Amino acid sequence: MSSSSVRASLATQRRPHSLKEVMLWGQSHGDVDGFLREFLDEFYSESSPSERAAMLSDEPPLGENDRANAYLAAVAEHLALHHHVDVPDWTANSSRFLKRPFFPSGLESLKATMLVESPAAFRRRLIFVGAEPLYRPRKDAREIGSSSSAHEGSTS
Repeated sequence: MSSSSVRASLATQRRPHSLKEVMLWGQSHGDVDGFLREFLDEFYSESSPSERAAMLSDEPPLGENDRANAYLAAVAEHLALHHHVDVPDWTANSSRFLKRPFFPSGLESLKATMLVESPAAFRRRLIFVGAEPLYRPRKDAREIGSSSSAHEGSTS
């Protein structure tokens, strides 16, 4: 069974509800990125600050990939700061920081932009990403009937 099939099978049961599950499931099935996207959808649909904090609190196990270890800490810190919950203590562990810069885009032409745009939680771990590295369509989802001044009167 392919990793996307495994992820789809697990996602029909439920999405990962913590970054710890992201890493455990990702290590088991070879798809940390896919499970992280599923986790983000789950996180953004949660409205309770205490539940959001709980989703970030359990430390993911350290894997062999230093970049993944640092990236998950950056994700936890970034989400906590932007959603006004406590940053988990585990994110300060020295094993959650890179020693050499990492540019996930891999495009030399974007490096200068990434140096400027990277949110602090990523930049301090030497991970250079775009301004919205955790964007998911669900992040901006609104209930039917809700309105936003940014979307009112829009013709697009």
